[in-house]
Amino acid sequence: MKTFLKAAVTAAAIALSGAYAAGAETIKVGFSPEAYPPFYTQDSSGKWGGWEVEIVNAICDAAKLDCVLTPIPWDGLIPALKTKKIDAIMNSMSITDERKKEIDFSDKYYNTPTAIVGAKDQKFDATPEGLKGKVLGVQVSTVHAVYAKKHFGSTASEIKEYQTQDEANQDLAAGRIDATQADSIALDAFLKSDQGKACCDLKGYVAPDVEVLGPGVGAGVRKGDTELANKINAAIKEIRTDGKYAEITKKYFDFDVYGDEQQSN
Repeated sequence: MKTFLKAAVTAAAIALSGAYAAGAETIKVGFSPEAYPPFYTQDSSGKWGGWEVEIVNAICDAAKLDCVLTPIPWDGLIPALKTKKIDAIMNSMSITDERKKEIDFSDKYYNTPTAIVGAKDQKFDATPEGLKGKVLGVQVSTVHAVYAKKHFGSTASEIKEYQTQDEANQDLAAGRIDATQADSIALDAFLKSDQGKACCDLKGYVAPDVEVLGPGVGAGVRKGDTELANKINAAIKEIRTDGKYAEITKKYFDFDVYGDEQQSN
């Protein structure tokens, strides 16, 4: 199985290891080098793993692409793609009409609901009424930030933005905010941690808004790069058909995250 080389402190490229066919096309795949379990996790030796890391490996194998994982801060991913510092984004980025004004997307490769978690000692639900007067934390430049401002901006006392979801989780655990909104699976991983178990619980899932949340998560590619998008689309279809997608997924989840509900970042 492929592994990742240790992430450098700088934005140096990280090559996905493994055997590739001679002459395979090399592409740089952008990702934000932050823990986002169970999609992206980093062990004590610096190696990146997780569900999405394995799916990226599988897509690259099926597409016969020599992929180089390239760390870029989350809010710099789209600018890096547009300026050709990277060739694709595979980092739980939701397909939205707003983003499609700047980049193109492959077909989706997963789609999970959006949730809100909050302090155990507070009773409220994931609605504008439930969040009235609450401080809600979201990650900057995500669909969750857009959704929160649209649906909770007139009721929450504050919508606080963070560079990473982990920072929002830490502030929630410390009592500095009342709730946070993110992908349900990422928040489930937080709730299963010792810190999450001690402080917080699930308040519910937000109401659908496909215009903001999009139809799922896909690989971002530059405008007009239909050749790469087609290769990725064919690879997604292949790993869904040959069982590789299910093989990877069952190691992390007891359900198929490909689903048809709304999703992620």
